[in-house]
Amino acid sequence: MSQQTPHGGRNPQQPSAQQGGYQQPGYQQPYGQPVYQQPYGQPVYQQTAVYAGYQPQPKGFSITSLILGLASILFGFTFLVPIGAVIFGAIGIKREPTGRGMSITGLILGGIMLLGWAALIVFWIVFAVVFASAASSVGPYVS
Repeated sequence: MSQQTPHGGRNPQQPSAQQGGYQQPGYQQPYGQPVYQQPYGQPVYQQTAVYAGYQPQPKGFSITSLILGLASILFGFTFLVPIGAVIFGAIGIKREPTGRGMSITGLILGGIMLLGWAALIVFWIVFAVVFASAASSVGPYVS
């Protein structure tokens, strides 16, 4: 005569797969997580994702360079805005590798506007020299 348990032939000390899976005697589940049974009787634990926190790198110089570079398109006549874009762009490239694209864009826009200023100054100097030489070669006005 075999001994029947009132629980349908199972040992009441071992929970079934429906009740939470296999658990070794004397073993406590970590953090109250349920333990599930794989086909070979090895326990599998529910895993939680852990996200490592990191500090985002600063991008202040890069953003400033980009903003000043874009502003130099509209306010390039001030001559100070493109110089600021070039200075902040150069600093941003060296100190902020994550904002390198913004630094380069601000540096290029500021540089183009500074080249525009240089071309304008050269144009006015050449114009003044040509006008002065033309005025002196004509001589006095005789009527």
